[in-house]
Amino acid sequence: MPLKKPVYIFVSGGVLSGLGKGVTAASIALTLQARGFKVTSVKCENYLNIDSGLINPIEHGDPFLCEDGTEADMDMGTYEKFLNRNILRHNFITMGQIYQTVISKERNFEYKGEDVEAIPHVTDEIIKRIKEAAQKDQAEIVLIELGGTAGEYQNVLYYESSRIMKIVYKELVVHVHVSYLPTPAHLGEPKTKPTQLSVKHLQAMGIQPDFIVCRGEKSIDKRRRERLAMFCNVEADHVINNPDVTTAYAVPLIFEDQKFPEKILDLVKYPQKLPNLDCWRQLIEKIHVSQNKQIEIAIVGKYFATGDYELRDSYAALLDALDHAGWQFGLTIKARFINSAKIENGESVRELLKGVKGIIVPIGWGPRGVEGKIQAIKYARVNKIPYLGLCYGMQLAAVEFARNVLGLVGAHTSECDPKTKYPVVHLISAQKDAMNRRAYGGTMRLGKWDCDIAKNTISDASYTKYHGFIKDHVVGERHRHRYEFNNFYRSQFEKKGLIIAGQSVLEKLVEIIELPKSVHPFFVGTQFHPEYKSRPLSPHPLFLSFIDACKTFGS
Repeated sequence: MPLKKPVYIFVSGGVLSGLGKGVTAASIALTLQARGFKVTSVKCENYLNIDSGLINPIEHGDPFLCEDGTEADMDMGTYEKFLNRNILRHNFITMGQIYQTVISKERNFEYKGEDVEAIPHVTDEIIKRIKEAAQKDQAEIVLIELGGTAGEYQNVLYYESSRIMKIVYKELVVHVHVSYLPTPAHLGEPKTKPTQLSVKHLQAMGIQPDFIVCRGEKSIDKRRRERLAMFCNVEADHVINNPDVTTAYAVPLIFEDQKFPEKILDLVKYPQKLPNLDCWRQLIEKIHVSQNKQIEIAIVGKYFATGDYELRDSYAALLDALDHAGWQFGLTIKARFINSAKIENGESVRELLKGVKGIIVPIGWGPRGVEGKIQAIKYARVNKIPYLGLCYGMQLAAVEFARNVLGLVGAHTSECDPKTKYPVVHLISAQKDAMNRRAYGGTMRLGKWDCDIAKNTISDASYTKYHGFIKDHVVGERHRHRYEFNNFYRSQFEKKGLIIAGQSVLEKLVEIIELPKSVHPFFVGTQFHPEYKSRPLSPHPLFLSFIDACKTFGS
């Protein structure tokens, strides 16, 4: 029997961003779901963008693409991977969405002449959306991750919403604060002062955290727990260890060992239930075993640099998908990041790709670095190195094939060269209209589209072998693109040996291209994004087949 009143667990962060609030929220959700509770997650973002679709990936990481086409924060992907189910539009809130709705209501006279203010109108809209997510997902427990860190002006209204829910609306609210305990090298011990100051920010807003999750290089000891209990007004056994680990997927078991979920249930007087985490424990064992053997895959892209530093978040979903597939084969996947601009600037593609077991060209936009990617694709095709092209990587594989096999000199995508004589990748009419109107946000081909898989292809074999539920050779995959393979040239490609291995069910848009195994061990490009559907307990079939080909390449 479902519990009548949901519990709302707010997860906030302190001291610095990127601590792992999303992993913390997802891990709590997993341990409670493993006890049989109906759990859902909500992410509250500070920015005024309506979604993450138009944000440069270097600015805020790889937007995560949901099944319903929502372009969201990558923490939504974390929730999907931990809870092993789809997370949708109603689970993602931005301050832009909230302000847009409130202003629209004001213009429509829905507030009946009230003076519209941040409190209560903005906070009420936030609370309304959180409660709607609980209702739509029939959740007994809702994890709400608050973006940013305590003390920022951008997220104050989210914190106010949590306070109002608890104090004014008498909801069951738990507040978990994730904070950083640095261990300076010259001191050698974790320092609690930054967390004390972070909690003071919360308390100044009228919020007393129920739990503090301590992130850091090292585990905290009894003394650190006692100091945080004394200065932060939190029970000592509500101070939870969360030190750096080899994989984020170990965090749920770290929480389980400390009885964190049981303490939450005790606090809200929910019944205790025995967890079933057998599959998760088996996953961690696979990850542990995989550390003994490694293969290297090249990712030829252009979203790697942030200032003087390398950024992994731009390809977060891709790296996760590679990990998931690698663990199934007892392998750790090492990514070699290749900036395609280096190839364009004259660096040897042979030297840059020397020794890799496979090559991936992932998502991308615009002309920068494109010729370097095309050279890398040609190198993979000619030298029979396993290749996986994702979205732009499929389109540019078509361009490379058109130039070097079909002999269409100057063939290109019209995104990069609007005047090309051979636009083998182009805009279809619906997208032309959107571009003419400068309607960029949310107008691409987004979300799940059904794809017909051609029989006796690498893709067909992959889905059949690893998927387990392919029906009538149709699969639903997630899309995030505007330009399409130009079907005018389709017969020319097919005559020269390129296989159209997948096409959209209704529109007959090309979704997958391949080279036959008699010509190349694994050369596959997908217009869709298999990386967004990969999960640790169910890696994507195409990534499994790709890694299977990579592990035997050159042996």
